[in-house]
Amino acid sequence: MTDKRWHPPWREPLASAAADWSALVDRVTLRLGWRRVVWLRRALAGALVLTAGLLAVRGPAEPERVPVLVAGRDLGPGVTLRAEDVRLVHWPPELAPSGSLREPAEAAGQVLAGAANRGEPLTSVRLAGPELIRRAGDGADAASVPIRLADSDLAALLRPGRLVDVVTIGPRADSPNVLAAGATVLAVLPADDKTAGRGRLVLVAVPRAAATRLAAATLSQEVTITLR
Repeated sequence: MTDKRWHPPWREPLASAAADWSALVDRVTLRLGWRRVVWLRRALAGALVLTAGLLAVRGPAEPERVPVLVAGRDLGPGVTLRAEDVRLVHWPPELAPSGSLREPAEAAGQVLAGAANRGEPLTSVRLAGPELIRRAGDGADAASVPIRLADSDLAALLRPGRLVDVVTIGPRADSPNVLAAGATVLAVLPADDKTAGRGRLVLVAVPRAAATRLAAATLSQEVTITLR
């Protein structure tokens, strides 16, 4: 009687492939001999065990890491960075901030614009350099100018990013001369024993067209600031 039960379409190709594989094994066994086939199987099994052992000893592959420069201790604004102020760590790429410094040489001698806690990553915008000036000037052509304040107590009121007007006394005491309007504070340098009795140095970003005039004025006149 004909078997009219339904069979899945892949049954016959699978049975045919199994038969072909069995025939191939029989031919190899006859050609090599049973003992050689057993030896080859044992050798293959041994190689697999050895490979598994090596992988277990090596463990999982190390995740990718990138160098990141961080503060080696708590640092105040205006600090000139030295080798002992920073340390190099390695973080996963997705945790490294954009613009991170990657080598101690990139920070050596640079002025830190704002305070940094121990372990905090240092980036290009944390330094009083071209990148910070560009950001402070909203991408416009700007330059940084150091000014020494006539009143050193004013420095305690300043923080990086604060907008100020730099002024000096004009021909009359009641008509101050505005040297730079809307200057951005980049850094307040720490007090120096060599300049005792003189005002603190403040680094400000101003349009490049006003930078030369401001720098020349600070050489011969006392300047102060008004806060915005």
